[in-house]
Amino acid sequence: MSILFGKVASYFIWIVIVLVVWEVISRYLLNAPTVWTQGYVQRFFAAYFILIGAYTLVRNSHVRVDLVLGTSSPRWNAFTDLLNYSLLFIWAAALCWEGWEYFFDAWRFNELDSGALRHPMWPVKLSLVIGMGLMALQAAAEIIRAIVLIINPKKEVPRVVST
Repeated sequence: MSILFGKVASYFIWIVIVLVVWEVISRYLLNAPTVWTQGYVQRFFAAYFILIGAYTLVRNSHVRVDLVLGTSSPRWNAFTDLLNYSLLFIWAAALCWEGWEYFFDAWRFNELDSGALRHPMWPVKLSLVIGMGLMALQAAAEIIRAIVLIINPKKEVPRVVST
């Protein structure tokens, strides 16, 4: 699921690029800036940023500090991963839980942004719920992987990653 959502969300960046190019052309070449582009760019980039997190985690592409990990044993590395991913799970689950309340209120009360076009706010808040839910699930998978490596540091625990 993390890979699927990550790949779908990765196309949001192309939408952002098209919108920004359109705004530059309309503003500087046509002398007719838009009032809607900024809001859509913010929403698509926010959704992209939130939804791509679990994909980045499954690809092991988040920034890590290897000062401690580079010189340690595999069991110690797995233990620090267990601590880190446990904290990540708690953080992501809490954001997912609270995000649901924000999403539900925005949807129920038809919350609109303060911009000129008054866009609905629930889609971005829903992306927070989905993205943090995926991040919590991926953190749980990493916790299981770390526990297996603590028990048996020589065990090869493959990552299921498609390109």
